[in-house]
Amino acid sequence: MTTGKIFNYTLTLLLLLSASSCDLNEVPVDTATNEAVFGSESGLELYSNSFYDLLPNTDVGVFQDDDNSDLVARNGVDNYLAPNALSPITSSGWSWTDLRNINYFIENAEKSKVSTKGHFLGVARFFRALFYYEKVKRFGDVPWIDKPIDITDTAKLKAPRDNRFDVMDKVLADLNYAIENITLTADPSCTRITKNVARAYKTRICLFEASLRKYHTSYNKQATADAWFEEVVKEANAITGFTLHAGATPDRGYRELFIAKSAFADETILSVALSSSLQVFSSANRRFISPTYGNRPSLTRRFINTYLNLDGTPFTSNAGYATTPFVDEVKNRDLRLKQTIRLGDYRRTENGSPVVAPPNFSQTYTGYQPIKWCYDERFPFDDESRNDNAHIVMRWAEVLLNKAEALAELNRMTAADWAATIGALRKRAGITGVTLTTVPAVPDPYMVTFFANKFTNPVLLEVLRERGVELIFEGLRPDDLRRWKLGELFQSAPMNGMYVPALGEYDLNGDGTKDVYFYQGTKPPSTTPGIAFVDVSPSTAVGRLQLSNGTSGEVMWNPGQRQWIDAKYLYPIPQAVRDRNPALGQNPGWQ
Repeated sequence: MTTGKIFNYTLTLLLLLSASSCDLNEVPVDTATNEAVFGSESGLELYSNSFYDLLPNTDVGVFQDDDNSDLVARNGVDNYLAPNALSPITSSGWSWTDLRNINYFIENAEKSKVSTKGHFLGVARFFRALFYYEKVKRFGDVPWIDKPIDITDTAKLKAPRDNRFDVMDKVLADLNYAIENITLTADPSCTRITKNVARAYKTRICLFEASLRKYHTSYNKQATADAWFEEVVKEANAITGFTLHAGATPDRGYRELFIAKSAFADETILSVALSSSLQVFSSANRRFISPTYGNRPSLTRRFINTYLNLDGTPFTSNAGYATTPFVDEVKNRDLRLKQTIRLGDYRRTENGSPVVAPPNFSQTYTGYQPIKWCYDERFPFDDESRNDNAHIVMRWAEVLLNKAEALAELNRMTAADWAATIGALRKRAGITGVTLTTVPAVPDPYMVTFFANKFTNPVLLEVLRERGVELIFEGLRPDDLRRWKLGELFQSAPMNGMYVPALGEYDLNGDGTKDVYFYQGTKPPSTTPGIAFVDVSPSTAVGRLQLSNGTSGEVMWNPGQRQWIDAKYLYPIPQAVRDRNPALGQNPGWQ
């Protein structure tokens, strides 16, 4: 159980103000319970537990963030991408409550006589770094506040925003302080902030900052990018005690990570534990499987094509790959594919009884139906938010990918580095061949096109291929597109699905039973029990499936119009906030 997410709030709440009239107001400097909290190690620990609420919400989870990306077809269009839906009036996220809590703790803990206070100050500054990282990603320039503010301090309360690059320097300083002072180095439950957690998050945060400085050239910070890439490599090298979870067999180890009730400590660096006994759940099954709940996310064929063949060669180098039906295209592929979507021999259970479970077109738009994060049992998980599998928010595989990307950007990838990062991930996935040990020298044309011709470095392209495959549905893809300055892919990436040679019935898992019937016009008769009928009649209506060539071709989903403008790299400052403090100004492209 994650003590930061499930704990007694009573003492902490005594220290907090209720609502205040100003966003940046801090809690009182002194309270009757000050000494009770800051005068003992147990008090410091109890208070610092409140910071864990900054970790991702478990109901929605990190698994839904990628629904808004170039890799996923989903139900409808989020307000972030819907035309004219995002504006200063609708913008949100300008909340400073968590920072007030952290800064109050830091100020008082620094005065504490408890000998172990340094550890808890390190935890607090880790969370302050995380808080500001999220704010800078969302809004760019933000006010840097590192101490409680008196309600009469109008100069600070009405001040303009601070430069985002100055703020990120302070974020880096907080992370370094946390790494230096947090004394906990290992946690078998994978739920506490340790020195290695701080280091792992530093690789994520520094990678984002390095890429943004390199690719968002309007800031003129390209010359400073390499220093941040170097921080990624340095901190990744300092992390110890983790390896890639192997599992019983190569076709199980990857998926086991995401359906385990207790996180596998060999690879998991940080997770949020759920608990059926305490009624703390996620809605993973419902959001991925229910036809009426959540976004009904389905992977796109454009993305599925990036999974390598088992021999390490690109699938897109296969003759006729573009017109290969689903039942054949998924054979002899990277073993993560069968651990990420339904295919071949995938089985589910209903009340414990096994059932054949091919892709279900009453639940999926593209045919590439996710199973990552989902229990195989239908009841009650598909119909109720009852998932209690551990919610992983940081793992060793990401650190390896962060390091590999930084090395590729620095043009410092050696054969040994490659084998220890990309090669290791591919080996865990059952891939063989020279790709495990040999640094690529020629760019894959499919990957060049996949990234809109932005990248031509063959090493970087393969790292980015691996990043997509390994980390899908872990909530990182939208930030990746933003830091690479590839926001146009939010709009232009097709929501395409499996190839259909002609109208008619198809067996999707090769078991001899037809699973789906694609038709146009009048619904045809079928003698196959439980077959899914998919109407692909010509239509331009939102919410309809089509075939790309009319009566054949790729399944194409129309969720509605998506709109990208470069102003969306940053959210607008909410209008209500600007009304209270006009000095905050507004982000470029918003009024």
